[in-house]
Amino acid sequence: MVGPAQDDTATTPLAYAHARAAHTHDYLKDGVLAALRGEHGVRDVLDAGCGNGAFAGVLRREGFDVWACDASPSGVEVAREHVPDVRFAVASVYDDLLAPFGRTTPFDAITSLEVIEHLYSPRAFLDRVHGALRPGGLLVLSTPYHGYLKNLALALSNRLDAHFSVLWDGGHIKFWSRRTLSAVLEERGFEPCGFRGAGRLPYLWKSMVLTARRRP
Repeated sequence: MVGPAQDDTATTPLAYAHARAAHTHDYLKDGVLAALRGEHGVRDVLDAGCGNGAFAGVLRREGFDVWACDASPSGVEVAREHVPDVRFAVASVYDDLLAPFGRTTPFDAITSLEVIEHLYSPRAFLDRVHGALRPGGLLVLSTPYHGYLKNLALALSNRLDAHFSVLWDGGHIKFWSRRTLSAVLEERGFEPCGFRGAGRLPYLWKSMVLTARRRP
């Protein structure tokens, strides 16, 4: 979850030296698990952009059969050591998401947490997800939330430059609202079906969890 998939301009994947959960786990976990539990027939779950595998381990402990991939070899190495009952692969979210596992059967659900904001080509990623989900399968995405009231609060508190800082390498390159994320999902063959703000007060949320079903 903490390990964003590499964007098109990255030269090296993120490095991981520990198996600790990301700080985002505290406010994302309940919403993601509620979305999966509320969907009938979800058994096989792929965590795309899994980082060090911490959230994939949560999914496995919840009883799902879990596969997970990340572009970071060190992240996958840590994940395999600490979560041995999940199938991990070193792969970008721009890759065929079935091939690294030798699968021909699509997944019931795909989670991708705090990843899409790092991607230069989110449509290419969503096309890969579409191809790896069964018809009617569930996609559960999280990404930092941006909306009118939050952006206004950032502006009034003189924190826009800090929030949207460009003065470091890597980081977020897309800033999604519920409307823009829903629009790109619909464009790529998904039907948004759920939304939940995560962390902080309503409409000032840190992140959002948006769920969508793959259209037949």
